[in-house]
Amino acid sequence: MATPIGNLGDLSPRAGEVLSRVQRIAAEDTRHSAGLLAHLGVRTPLVSLHEHNEAERIPSLLEALAAGEDIALISDAGTPLVSDPGFRLVRAAREAGAPVRAVPGPSAPLAALAVAGLPSDRFCFEGFLPHASGARHRRLERLLAQPVTTILFESSHRIRAAANDLAELAPEHEVFLARELTKQFEEHYRGPAGELPAWLDADSNRTRGEFVLILAPAPLPDTGGEADDPLSAEHERLLAGLLQELPLKRAARLLSDATDLPRNRVYARALALKDAES
Repeated sequence: MATPIGNLGDLSPRAGEVLSRVQRIAAEDTRHSAGLLAHLGVRTPLVSLHEHNEAERIPSLLEALAAGEDIALISDAGTPLVSDPGFRLVRAAREAGAPVRAVPGPSAPLAALAVAGLPSDRFCFEGFLPHASGARHRRLERLLAQPVTTILFESSHRIRAAANDLAELAPEHEVFLARELTKQFEEHYRGPAGELPAWLDADSNRTRGEFVLILAPAPLPDTGGEADDPLSAEHERLLAGLLQELPLKRAARLLSDATDLPRNRVYARALALKDAES
């Protein structure tokens, strides 16, 4: 069941009714969820269910379901299982034959996508970026080359570093950043990645809170079906070496300029090599 990501008014009447009717609520953080229940005047018992105890909690919750209890599964905010715990419980409940129903509602990725003004016919959700600098840089390089809109989460501790990586890798690439969705100090940035660090630096509050970061899709090159067409052995070796040291677009451009190979063909081959690595 989805719960508000900021504005308590976003909790649906159905969700409030379900919370008051079930026999127990499995919550990511019982202390956090106790505040929501107090706001609603609901006294349903809470049991913690988070990434560190989900496996050990499942047997007792399955026993309760088998005994006829109804259990609501909630996270701290938004829709459970979206970068939150609950997947193992849902799978176990289904395997045990227990009916599972959704009570839909707030979702930070979809809320951000709805206001981003970026293509929404195809998109992927990638969750949080890696904590380590090198791994984050490599992940962003791959995601910037995807031909679909990409939705990410980032924390206040690392949003500035992620913005710096984007500005370095693809300064002209269009990005959207939503800060504190549905809350009092909600803010948005939409524009080239190269200007995102300056936008964050313009107000110290802009690196506080919770963030949804969206990358525009990469333009599809007109490859003429050349993505799987290998280059010469020497050019393949050079391209592989460049990809180890440089962002994909820069590596493809350098090899194309140095060899007079069509840039679209080199780019398509570089993208194929990157996909094969991942």
